[in-house]
Amino acid sequence: MAKTTSKQKSKNALDILDSRFGVGESQVAQYEQFMEQAEVAEMLFAARKAAGLTQRQLAELAETTQQVVSQLESADYDGHSLAMLKRLAKAMHQRLEFRMVSEVTERVVG
Repeated sequence: MAKTTSKQKSKNALDILDSRFGVGESQVAQYEQFMEQAEVAEMLFAARKAAGLTQRQLAELAETTQQVVSQLESADYDGHSLAMLKRLAKAMHQRLEFRMVSEVTERVVG
């Protein structure tokens, strides 16, 4: 990433972080991966709570264990499988949806 000088002001969040804190591409990638994992965990937790289920009840409905549900609801768990998420959604009488979003529109600050 190119560093900005005091004469050259940037509105790009990644450039600003890089110039202030020395954040490189690997840190950005790790942060983005964590945020994806946290988003999946939060979505699953919210869906389970909205369905009025405990982790154990959801696990029984999806024919898995409470420990698996607990791991999937943890923001730092990186083993989410599409098949398991679909099973849990089906157990809650929901369907799983996902989408692809342009990285360009995601990173634009302004």
